[in-house]
Amino acid sequence: MTAPRPLLVSACLLGLTTRYDGASKGSLSVQALLQQLALIPVPICPEQLGGLATPRLPCCFTAGDGEALLRGEARLCDSGGIDRSAAFVHGAHQALEIARLAGCRCALLKERSPSCGSHQVYLGQECSAGRGVTAALLAQQGVALFSEDELPALRQHLLASSSQNTESRQKFLATSGESC
Repeated sequence: MTAPRPLLVSACLLGLTTRYDGASKGSLSVQALLQQLALIPVPICPEQLGGLATPRLPCCFTAGDGEALLRGEARLCDSGGIDRSAAFVHGAHQALEIARLAGCRCALLKERSPSCGSHQVYLGQECSAGRGVTAALLAQQGVALFSEDELPALRQHLLASSSQNTESRQKFLATSGESC
């Protein structure tokens, strides 16, 4: 029997009221996947971790995406025009530290979020290809990213990595002469 594995998850996908509008995006499909694969959800809301309140004004990129912001080539502003880039970067670093502390190698993140979008974010009022700030930082550190739109691919990834870990352990035990 394998031990439950941690999975970094956007808190709003777990039903927590962390979104900018004070709502959640709780997903029964996400809950079912966590239960079926005996995963331990490690909830994060990078925007709250960065010091932003809930509810808060919606934020979007004025140029670029999270990768560009981390390079200092973009900005994230709220709908009132206030630059919130520093809060998003701080929250991303806090989320990365949580991932490290919990041993998360994989993340399930809310698509189109300025923090968590793994493939799409808002550039102004338009949905655009790109990554959120936290997604970009996690990807730079080798964390595998999936959105709520990619649950079958996440399942496949987790099952494949689980079987690879079992095979590696069996090879190690066979060559080292140690047993459990």
